[in-house]
Amino acid sequence: MHRHPSRQSIPRAQAVTERAFSAIERFLHIEAVSGITLLLAAAVALIWANSPGADSYHALWHTNLSFGIGDFIIAQSLHFWVNDALMTVFFLVVGMEIRREIHEGALSSLRLASLPLAAAMGGVLIPALAYLALNGDALQRQGWAVPTATDIAFAVGVLALLGKSIPGNLRIFLLAVAIIDDIVAVLIIAAFYSGGLDFSGLLVAGVGVIMVITLQRMGIGSAWAYIVPGAILWTGMLQTGAHPTLAGVVLGLMTPVVPRHTHERPLDMLQGAVSGLSKQDQSPTNTSPEEIAQPLKTLRKAQRELLAPVTRVQMALHPWVAYGVMPLFALANAGVTLDGFDLGSGAAQGVMAGIVIALVLGKPVGLLAASWLAVRLGWCSLPPGVTWPGMLLVGMLAGIGFTMSIFIANLAFDDATLLGAAKLAVLIASSIAAVAGLLWGMIFTRRAAALRNSAAV
Repeated sequence: MHRHPSRQSIPRAQAVTERAFSAIERFLHIEAVSGITLLLAAAVALIWANSPGADSYHALWHTNLSFGIGDFIIAQSLHFWVNDALMTVFFLVVGMEIRREIHEGALSSLRLASLPLAAAMGGVLIPALAYLALNGDALQRQGWAVPTATDIAFAVGVLALLGKSIPGNLRIFLLAVAIIDDIVAVLIIAAFYSGGLDFSGLLVAGVGVIMVITLQRMGIGSAWAYIVPGAILWTGMLQTGAHPTLAGVVLGLMTPVVPRHTHERPLDMLQGAVSGLSKQDQSPTNTSPEEIAQPLKTLRKAQRELLAPVTRVQMALHPWVAYGVMPLFALANAGVTLDGFDLGSGAAQGVMAGIVIALVLGKPVGLLAASWLAVRLGWCSLPPGVTWPGMLLVGMLAGIGFTMSIFIANLAFDDATLLGAAKLAVLIASSIAAVAGLLWGMIFTRRAAALRNSAAV
């Protein structure tokens, strides 16, 4: 028979529940602040790559780093470990975001997902077509997917600068569009930017997947237990020729979305642990460290079991990704050397013009046109509090490509000149989109405030 939790344990349970339900608010806050960190990292990379110490910048990322067990050794550059290993953690968080949204968020039903889905598809299709219209050469066409991506951190960061006058539904809509954008980017990488597949690697990846499923069936909830299966899955994806970061998406989509069932209710475990600590607090002189350690261990376990794994692990990893992995990626990839940069070639000019026009103009045009068409056809309607000027703001901010755009550019171009042109174009376009979005947002919020004041009178 379960004991009823005491009144003292109820506030604790409510606090944990409130933390679980406020995940979106924390997500938006972390993304907003991390946008500044990303900007600083990109600025440092640009300055460093164009300073007298530019050689040290390039030498750092070409430093060889090897890992292995026994005869199995992987030796790659530091740049590889950042882009192909650390970014797997980024894609793991992306996979978890997608999993949560499908379970209980903006993607949980066709009715909820129809408008952001239509907007995101327009924001992918029109920029890709705009880029291809300006780049007919086969090598240049490889970059068609570069301007299709949206950087959540920068976009939400700019939106946060506009303050709380921005409707909450508009923030959620931007987040939903960006998440769908991530899904499309993952599919594009898997379909178009993976080399010829070596199917023997699928056997290794399959072993990792089976190990994950086995651990889940055994009821093992500790995230540390899944590091080895995750590493095996990553190695298998690398061996197949697919981009190894896709292993993170696979693991994220496999993460359970409901708390694990235990023999004892988490609230009862919480009550027992608090009761045990209270008794020991009354007689501290007769309490051994082991007697304190056990209730504390139970307390941590109860807190862990109250949250679904997909929520708990994402909450734990998200700050590390936002403030560590993504800025490190920006530092490793935004260092475009401008000295001697060949912008005179038609190919480089076409790549730059295609990316800038596609992100700055193609994104808002595509997003708005597809949204208007979906509403016009009666498939969906604008969320409460969201207007077409607000939708234009979302479209302009969606033109901030940065992290994912640079990531795709690295996969698209082997030619150093075209890759440099693509990276520089992404930085220029993202800056223009951010400034334009901020200016329009200021006009939008002032107009909205004026309308509210006139209505009040």
